[in-house]
Amino acid sequence: MNWYGGFLVTLFVVLLTFITVECTELTFELEDNARQCFYEDVKKDSTGSLEFQVISGGNYDVDVVLYDESGKSLYTVQKKQYDSYKFTAQSEGVYMFCFSNEFSTFSHKVVYFDFQAGDESPLTDEMGAHHTALTQMETACVTIHQDLKIATDYQTHHRLRESQGRDMAEYLNERVQWWSIGEAFLIVSVGICQVVILRRFFAERRSTI
Repeated sequence: MNWYGGFLVTLFVVLLTFITVECTELTFELEDNARQCFYEDVKKDSTGSLEFQVISGGNYDVDVVLYDESGKSLYTVQKKQYDSYKFTAQSEGVYMFCFSNEFSTFSHKVVYFDFQAGDESPLTDEMGAHHTALTQMETACVTIHQDLKIATDYQTHHRLRESQGRDMAEYLNERVQWWSIGEAFLIVSVGICQVVILRRFFAERRSTI
């Protein structure tokens, strides 16, 4: 890599440090009869989004509620497997979003969520001093940044689908395994019963002669 390519990579990394989006991404376990809440500081007039998906457990559903800084409910869903919601903050404060599994008595859930608040500043705004000289470099940086965001989103959703599919496959494998054990036990039991019945039948015949 020549000095120009190294300078381009360094500039791109530096520009990424100026991104102002606040993002919280987490995968956690939600126990039965439990409720967990998370808090995020949101600026006024900023846009936010909440995306969640139940990866494993029960019927893959949870209750979700999003509150603003005054405690007003902005978004409410019940027994939902996955969904997304976008909003614009009317005032600055701490926003709270809660996941509830209180309707479930036995099933633990594994839940993934992604909460974003704030607008991402364009990368070209951070290059104002060299805007004329670095036009091609700026374009390349913006393109790379957008492609990386798309690739990251695809990878995240792919991992979620893979995890959900693996959990379902393990569940089906466990059911098939127990069914096979029960079927084998039933076959052995029927065979033993048949042998015992036949032995008694011939034993009774011998006793009557």
